[in-house]
Amino acid sequence: LSHPVQSGPHAELLGVWGAGRAGLGIVDGNEIPYQPWAAEKQRDNYADRMVVNATNEPSRFDTGDPELQCFRAGVPRANYMPYPLQIFQTPELVLVVYEYKSTYRSIFMDEERPALDATWMGTSNGHWEGDTLVVDVQGFNEHTWFDRAGNFASDALHVVERWTPVSPYRLKYEAMIEDPNVFTRPWSVSFTLYRNVEDN
Repeated sequence: LSHPVQSGPHAELLGVWGAGRAGLGIVDGNEIPYQPWAAEKQRDNYADRMVVNATNEPSRFDTGDPELQCFRAGVPRANYMPYPLQIFQTPELVLVVYEYKSTYRSIFMDEERPALDATWMGTSNGHWEGDTLVVDVQGFNEHTWFDRAGNFASDALHVVERWTPVSPYRLKYEAMIEDPNVFTRPWSVSFTLYRNVEDN
């Protein structure tokens, strides 16, 4: 969502650490259609985004941004974090490797794979529609956040991504997001990914 600059929760101690820069946002229509209970949960998530439970108890997921706790970013968040990614392609597989947390995801192109386990990155099955790579992602755990503002989903999250080359240096990325446990309707994000052409 579009937003102004936001200070971190403890600016007097940490300075700009945890601050959020202003942004126009990537949510199409600038609205996430939460169910009423989920809108309240998002506000609670935002208030507690910097609270970390350092135990190994299941309650460690109840507060704090998963990124702050060094968990994987999930989909689509991994694609718009401020870290690079690299794409490898074979006839059977597209592999996306992310710098953040040395995460990777396998997009299965040869045959559809069921989501057997609930994971941070889900299970990705892809196909081509012309030049566009369409990826159906399901099988997420219930801890996924979309950003540092506490926007979240449940384990019923379903994401359909579209990766479309616009030029040799740009990809148009679109993701349709649905989760009947959290949202009143599907919603989408879109943005441009730019190729890093610097040496090394």
